[in-house]
Amino acid sequence: MRNPNPSSRTLVASIIVLSVAGLAGLVGFLPTRSGAAEGDVAETWAGTCASCHGAKLTGGQAKSLLDDEWSFGGDDTNLAESIRNGREDAGMPPFGGSLSEEEIRALVIFIREQRKAYERDQTTFAAPEGDTVVESEKHAFRVETVVDGLEIPWSIAFLPDGRMLVTEKAGRLRVVEEGRLAPQPIVGTPEVWSEGQGGLLDVAVHPAYEKTGWVYLSFSDPGKDDTAMTAVVRGRIRDGKWVDEETLFRAPAELYLKGRVHFGSRFVFDGKGYLFFTIGERGHQDHAQDVTRPNGKVHRIHDDGRIPEDNPFADQKGAIPSIWSYGHRNPQGLARDPLTGDLYDAEHGPRGGDELNIVEPGRNYGWPIITYGMNYDGTPITNLTAKEGMEQPVVHWTPSLAVCAIDFYVGDRFPGWRNDLFLSSLAAEELVRLEIEDRKVVHQEVLFKGIGRVRDVVSGPDGYLYVSLEPGRIARLVPAVGAVETR
Repeated sequence: MRNPNPSSRTLVASIIVLSVAGLAGLVGFLPTRSGAAEGDVAETWAGTCASCHGAKLTGGQAKSLLDDEWSFGGDDTNLAESIRNGREDAGMPPFGGSLSEEEIRALVIFIREQRKAYERDQTTFAAPEGDTVVESEKHAFRVETVVDGLEIPWSIAFLPDGRMLVTEKAGRLRVVEEGRLAPQPIVGTPEVWSEGQGGLLDVAVHPAYEKTGWVYLSFSDPGKDDTAMTAVVRGRIRDGKWVDEETLFRAPAELYLKGRVHFGSRFVFDGKGYLFFTIGERGHQDHAQDVTRPNGKVHRIHDDGRIPEDNPFADQKGAIPSIWSYGHRNPQGLARDPLTGDLYDAEHGPRGGDELNIVEPGRNYGWPIITYGMNYDGTPITNLTAKEGMEQPVVHWTPSLAVCAIDFYVGDRFPGWRNDLFLSSLAAEELVRLEIEDRKVVHQEVLFKGIGRVRDVVSGPDGYLYVSLEPGRIARLVPAVGAVETR
């Protein structure tokens, strides 16, 4: 994964590149470097490109950039090179003297966004409700509501007796039994800072729960002066009450931060007594590179909270000893490959550049020094998508899907999906199936879209695939035969 070719980072299923012959249309107004740097990418496009390619990239004097016909290579590197240096034979002038590298990179992202949006507008996705049957590539299925009436269900976990635990962002831990929501939440769970993206986050059950009874929670822990930071506790549920609580991770009070975003957070047990969890960079992007701070990291502890002696920063003075990897933005998905043991995280990019990574000890995943995204307002963050010593994602998505939870399917009810990775998304409201071979995503399929923000996805012990859908229900995918939903 080191010394990457930047072009290798482009997801095959999402390649969106520019016809260099069409780029000849970029010959209109040439903004100065300083002036364009202050505007967003839409302004750069409007002032530089739209007069020939059209405001919506549909063409005019020059070719459309939405037809998926490319002349000089299809990766980001070639596209940027064409803008920067031009293609004389195709009548394409160079723009490297008038646009900064950051502006060129922002244009690449903008073109990819527009092309992908056009592609999705031409595609019909299943939006199953009620008894609708979806005929996916490998299985027909229905989406069956298990329970509704929840308030932003953040995470799902199963107890050995079949009961389901559900966290609600507002701070409630709920129990679902045989499709019925217990009338009262569990009493005595930790106080949470439920502002913005903060609240009660992940829930997990100890692998040896029948012996230990431990349930794990992550949450935004309130600090002084309206600050917060992600914390991790474990406890037991007894007679509807949260008891025996133990704090497993809580950052020093002086490291708590103001702000309403990027708390993470997901759990993974590795079967060897370790617990992995994630914390987002809390909107302080430079902290992701600072190992003396807990935010923007994947962490590893023993399942009782002790620090493993072989953690990569355990002996480094001033470092947070639980850190396993760093340079992450806001990882809200974490899963272990049942075949290889590889640990994957899914993390939100800014505008574009959502990522799926293989997480390895001590590695730097680059945020914000390298990214495939740009700021939400359309201004560039950096022109770098790769740098020596920083890891490349397995895949990335532009436009952003707002990727969230991930899980490998290990059940028997959908044999064609076994060991595939399933990814939930918030903004795109999609559930995506990914086939992985030799640490590469070789195929993606959108199973459904548009029935709610998909916050969590879990391979259930009964072999069904469970999802939490916002605003407030848990559903599951069940095998189905019958009419085919046209895609």
